[in-house]
Amino acid sequence: MNGVHDMGGMQDMGPIRREHDEPLFHAEWERRIFALFNAVDVEWPYRRQQIELIPPADYLRMSYYEKWLTALAQILIGTGMATTAEIESGTASGATSPGHHVLTVAEVATWNVPDSSPTPKATARFHAGQRVRARNINPTGHTRLPRYVRGKIGTIAHDADVEPLQDSDAQGLGPKQQHVYSVRFTARELWGERASPHDAVYADLWEGYLESA
Repeated sequence: MNGVHDMGGMQDMGPIRREHDEPLFHAEWERRIFALFNAVDVEWPYRRQQIELIPPADYLRMSYYEKWLTALAQILIGTGMATTAEIESGTASGATSPGHHVLTVAEVATWNVPDSSPTPKATARFHAGQRVRARNINPTGHTRLPRYVRGKIGTIAHDADVEPLQDSDAQGLGPKQQHVYSVRFTARELWGERASPHDAVYADLWEGYLESA
């Protein structure tokens, strides 16, 4: 998905403002939105896609959790978990939507337990030191492939193991479990000869994003 959220490598987006001793949440409503957004019964790629679909002018003016709140409303409406009228009034007006899991307090406690499931197995297509090209794809759904590396050549720095692919299945990127590689791109490869020859960017990219260079 090509959207305003993919700001990496773009100019004139303003400075990155670091907040010293930044709290986890600046207000109680942010804490509540964090909990509600994580409790909703849909896959994470779908949730991210709803954030990315926010109109650019709104996306740029919103704070981080304002984006989550806006996306949450669209998720509830789009999945039939709630109606627009229910969200606006804050009052349920009918039966609950079937087919969705309702999270319990007991389940929340299990979220802090380390995942003991074995690491999934997959054969690696690439190896450290190999030159690869990031595929120039422009998907309509969510993707973790930054726009500024598409079509660029880099070198595999190391294999970061196997992780589930976060993109929507419709993109044809193969099995969900794929190796993720740390890929080194020189600044000049990304931004041309005016970039510093001493700088580089490391991007963690799923195997389906890459092809041999």
